[in-house]
Amino acid sequence: MPLGRASSEFKIETEGLNVWFGEKHVVKNFNIGIRRNCITAIMGPSGCGKTTLLRAFNRMNEIIEGSRTSGSVYLDGEDINSPKTDVVELRRRVGMVFQKPNPFPKSIYDNVAFGPRIHGVRDKRKLDEIVRFSLEEAALWDEVKDRLHESALGLSGGQQQRLCIARALAVAPEVILMDEPCSALDPISTSKIEELMRRLKRNYTVVLVTHNMQQAARVADYTAFMYLGELIEYGETSRIFERPEKELTERYITGRFG
Repeated sequence: MPLGRASSEFKIETEGLNVWFGEKHVVKNFNIGIRRNCITAIMGPSGCGKTTLLRAFNRMNEIIEGSRTSGSVYLDGEDINSPKTDVVELRRRVGMVFQKPNPFPKSIYDNVAFGPRIHGVRDKRKLDEIVRFSLEEAALWDEVKDRLHESALGLSGGQQQRLCIARALAVAPEVILMDEPCSALDPISTSKIEELMRRLKRNYTVVLVTHNMQQAARVADYTAFMYLGELIEYGETSRIFERPEKELTERYITGRFG
């Protein structure tokens, strides 16, 4: 039985999750419960399966040729790997922000309005409300409100990443997946994104992939340590960093890894 299925504590749960790309077994028998309205960090060395795990939460691995998944991923108790799942609706509910900012070559306004338009919103007043709300949620409104119809490509890297977060928020998701969202940013922009993550968890469940241990320690409520596709240890961030139970976790955190 998956972790905590009977309670509302977990937004996402996995049971025996496996992911392969061809013959390569990337995520191995993974069992985890992602708590609602918390930031959960997934950390581990490069190539350990962090991003693949993240993409399993909204079935993004399916777009990669040769991928195969077994086991279950539950969103509010419903298995997203069921053939009955509406994948478009799933990806609305579980949005994703990628490692490098990827704004569309459109205006700031049209970037944020893109998703709602795809989902059938045509009313200008409603779109205006969504754009403003999403940019405010992403802590970007005050910086761009006078240039909404200028190209998004003219924004700084940190602003572009917050725009991508606003674009994800515009379709009213419940979960936000972040795949190393600060890896291409300077320290000031990184600090703004981290502050934003803390604000977002009031209304969303945030799952963060990072191999920046300091970032995990700063922002995450819970942290999972992955190695070679397996979950080594998972718990409250303070315990993982201060009192790890597994020797492999301690070696990774103290830099004695490898």
